[in-house]
Amino acid sequence: QVQLVESGGGLVQPGGSLRLSCAASGFIFSKYAMNWYRQAPGKERELVATITGAGGSTNYADSMKGRFTISRDNAKNTVYLQMNSLKSEDTAVYYCNFWALRNYWGQGTQVTVSS
Repeated sequence: QVQLVESGGGLVQPGGSLRLSCAASGFIFSKYAMNWYRQAPGKERELVATITGAGGSTNYADSMKGRFTISRDNAKNTVYLQMNSLKSEDTAVYYCNFWALRNYWGQGTQVTVSS
């Protein structure tokens, strides 16, 4: 059974940092590109970052470039999102995702950026 479990969200002040984790199980993790998405209140879910199966290539949404870093540890079946210089507009629920004939999603972790 495929499972994606996000953790690491919380309340942080503007300019602060958070590191999100997504622990994966139930599939061959290293075979799949992994994604982080986010959904802010009243907005559509948007792609934040993508990393290939071996971790050799990453892509980011324009607004996250230079602030966010996606990485993975295939030995631990975990994908990470390091978020720096956080802004209030980064407030959202962050989801781990991959696609294998269908989309698989975690339950999400809330990130709130506020003073």
